[in-house]
Amino acid sequence: MAKESVKARERKRIALVAKYAKKRAALKEAGDYKALDKLPRASSAVRLHNRCKLSGRPRGYMRKFGISRVFFRDLAVAGKIPGVTKASW
Repeated sequence: MAKESVKARERKRIALVAKYAKKRAALKEAGDYKALDKLPRASSAVRLHNRCKLSGRPRGYMRKFGISRVFFRDLAVAGKIPGVTKASW
């Protein structure tokens, strides 16, 4: 599990990206790079990193489900993800 401070920082970045998205797009369209430099660095979408919604784990992220492979396996085996079953042959 990631520390709460790391998860909070990522949530803050997500909020900043959403807040400045329109302004950033307009400045890029106009080619005003000096004004873009004055915006907060964390408001760039490139700085976001996918993290597990349950644990905050940054690696092994499954985009379709929004969780890490570890939690995905636990939930799938427990039957809590609809349509997912353990393979057997």
